Amino acid sequence: MGHNHKHSAPLSDTVLRVKSLESLLVEKGLVDTAGLDALVERYEHQVGPRNGAAVVAKSWVDPGFKERLMKDASAAIAELGYSGAQGEELVAVENTDAVHNVVVCTLCSCYPWPVLGLPPVWYKSAPYRSRVVREPRAVLKEFGTELSADTEVRVWDSTAETRYLVIPQRPVGSENMSEEALAALVSRDSMIGVTVALNPTEEAA
Repeated sequence: MGHNHKHSAPLSDTVLRVKSLESLLVEKGLVDTAGLDALVERYEHQVGPRNGAAVVAKSWVDPGFKERLMKDASAAIAELGYSGAQGEELVAVENTDAVHNVVVCTLCSCYPWPVLGLPPVWYKSAPYRSRVVREPRAVLKEFGTELSADTEVRVWDSTAETRYLVIPQRPVGSENMSEEALAALVSRDSMIGVTVALNPTEEAA
């Protein structure tokens, strides 16, 4: 008897290893599947880039908040209710006409979960972790970000103690937009620093 459902693409070795490990932990009673699902749901949908986007948008419209954010990002972000594991010591770095910041974790994949959610696969990859330090402009160009020759590129290396959040430049033409509309211009990648904030005719992915 035939079937009409499509076969999915073969799983990568890494995914297969993760699934095998998860199955083993569940079988031994060391991990609760419901708890695991709840954790994934929390970081994919409740805790994620939209939180960071809200932080950035508020910094664009509220000078007082921005000042607190640049002085003590962890405390300022906690004002908005965004805190938790992997976000205990956050540092905000601001992009300007003169300086463009980009974040990496050269040793593993330290990442500010409360404001960015789960790290993308490329952020954890060895090529990104090594190349962005050695040739940041080339890596940025691959993400579609080309900077002028006189713009300084600063690479920030996250650690288990300190994580970074890039505050992208506010796009030209967004002066009359609401805070909520501004947040839609802020993507996860722009808060890592590999891209810039979208212009008002685009939507954040």
